[in-house]
Amino acid sequence: MSQTKFLQSRLIAECRQNNQKAQLQLYDMYCKAMYHTAYNFVKDEAIAEDMAQEGFIKAFQKIASFNEEVSFGAWLKRIVINQCLDWLKKRKLNVVSIDAQEIQITNEENWEVDDCITIECIKESIDKLPDKYKVILKLFLLEGYDHQEIAQILSISEVSSRSQLFRGKNKLKELLKQYNYA
Repeated sequence: MSQTKFLQSRLIAECRQNNQKAQLQLYDMYCKAMYHTAYNFVKDEAIAEDMAQEGFIKAFQKIASFNEEVSFGAWLKRIVINQCLDWLKKRKLNVVSIDAQEIQITNEENWEVDDCITIECIKESIDKLPDKYKVILKLFLLEGYDHQEIAQILSISEVSSRSQLFRGKNKLKELLKQYNYA
């Protein structure tokens, strides 16, 4: 076990005993990453800070349920993303649920972008998309969730996740054409 993993395991064990010093150390280890994750969704510095903070509070309250099937960072990230999605839902974000009979499962072809297009250009273009596509693209492309996880997080079907991702990618391709998308 690496020294970092050992330290993290020890800190988690201490957090389960409500050790505030251990909580602060875990917070320091993950606060920047969780802020950036939250900011990717809410696009407001103060709200991103709040979402990350709320995520940590919830994580420390529920740390007894952390079963180490995934890394602590992945578990915490999911909590922060759920905080952000809840906040977005309160702002009336509507993710359109599409009936499975309405559309066939789309073929998710791989596509590449020109080397001159930076990740910032891609993120800016994603932010210009309608919310229903933006959230799924961020969960899939930036956060690495699969369709089953996205469907679970957003309470939609996997077919809906796939179709909205497909449509979002197509809209993103259109936006990227201004950067000489290949």
